[in-house]
Amino acid sequence: MARALAASKAPSKAPKKAAGLRILMVASEAQPFSKTGGLADVATALAKALGRLGHDVTVMTPRYRAVAAGAIVGTVTIEVASHAFRADLHEVTLGPGARVLLVDCPELYDRRGIYNEDGKDYPDNAVRYAFLSAAAVNWASQQAKPFDVLHAHDWQSGLVPVYARSLTGKIPGTVFTIHNLAYQGLFSKAWVPRLGLRWQDFTIGGFEFYDQLSFLKAGLAFASAITTVSPTYAEEIQRPEYGHGLDGVVRARRDVLAGMLNGIDTDEWNPATDPLLPQPFDAAHLGRKAASKKALLEMFGLPADEHSLARPVIGMVSRMVDQKGLDLIAAVASVLPALGASFVIVGTGEPRYQGMWTRLSELHPDRISAFIGFDERRAHLVEGGADIFLMPSRFEPCGLNQMYSMRYGTVPVVRAVGGLVDTVRPYNPRNGQGTGLLFSEYRPDAMLDALGRALSAFGNKKLWTRLQKNGMRADFSWDRSAAEYVKMYKRVRRIK
Repeated sequence: MARALAASKAPSKAPKKAAGLRILMVASEAQPFSKTGGLADVATALAKALGRLGHDVTVMTPRYRAVAAGAIVGTVTIEVASHAFRADLHEVTLGPGARVLLVDCPELYDRRGIYNEDGKDYPDNAVRYAFLSAAAVNWASQQAKPFDVLHAHDWQSGLVPVYARSLTGKIPGTVFTIHNLAYQGLFSKAWVPRLGLRWQDFTIGGFEFYDQLSFLKAGLAFASAITTVSPTYAEEIQRPEYGHGLDGVVRARRDVLAGMLNGIDTDEWNPATDPLLPQPFDAAHLGRKAASKKALLEMFGLPADEHSLARPVIGMVSRMVDQKGLDLIAAVASVLPALGASFVIVGTGEPRYQGMWTRLSELHPDRISAFIGFDERRAHLVEGGADIFLMPSRFEPCGLNQMYSMRYGTVPVVRAVGGLVDTVRPYNPRNGQGTGLLFSEYRPDAMLDALGRALSAFGNKKLWTRLQKNGMRADFSWDRSAAEYVKMYKRVRRIK
């Protein structure tokens, strides 16, 4: 592994915990410190849920630019690519039994973006995330009380199971979670020796992928156990359609693969207590949701008169990329203003899709408004104030926004893939059962048909209210999934 030059110091304030597992997670994002997608939400929400179950959980994640930090509780120095990088470790408490260690290495992480700037990946991303993995393994090996399991998330921490092998007897078994198989951390094979990796592992059974080094494949090949974020996605990625060239690798390790459905942070995403909404509401006081709808329209510069408030609002909070179904929307963009609804959009992504929403907003300023960027208040207002949430994904490992939406009485319209089909129950207009509208075929007309069914249901207030409440009463907390992770951790930890 990358060579450690100085041992890290143990934390000054060890968490007081009852008997339970000691778990070290490694993730490139963690709320509220950094976020580009659902990984950040999962890393901290799962850690907090495990802490509530009586376990001792530490999340190691980079300290990016402008991220506030806690007290320094240790340091680590690792040589990567012939350069010694030093990082201070800042501790921040998440809740009972859970904390974050922010890896503060300005040379690597103090930048305008997280992974890229102006659409271009940082050329040293291999170094940045090899260092994160190596620092986590080295720090864990120095602790007086050993960890029971290392849990690495996505390609950015895919080298954790590889580096952990060099410390046999000090480091426990490893779990690797795939949040999105499409993002694989591919780099030139020239990085192999520079990152302290072995050429004998640069094979089809190791981390070689079409003559490149794949961080994600390293995690798949060397982890003790593999999880992904929904049962359906665990099945899908074993097929060429969704395997992104790695379906064979996943099939080869299916005996240690499990689909663990993500939960949501029900403290942060709770309409009854959400400070970012103008008025709290719940299933018993659904009429109060109207205040959020009015605030949403006003924030996005759309008419908020009585007539406009009676019209359904369709919301999206999404990366503007093909994976999220933006090509379907682009194919019917000219039809959207005629649907009899307003559209509010929050997100960033490919310039062509950002431009599409900007042009639609300019052409139809009374019906469509897009915010290019990410803003937490806008995201919460979309969930709280919209009537319908559109999520027409080409593929979706789990998805969180559909669960946020249902909790806020905003009915999801989604494609029946991955975690979307695992969480959204089809609406049945005959008996009022179900929590959302689904479509199967990845076609623009199929998406429009599902939207049409949603708009038709919106016109029947009694059925619509029942559909909203069905979703609001569903349980998407982390408690059940966290308990499943504990079972897996106990299977993979090494017997001392």
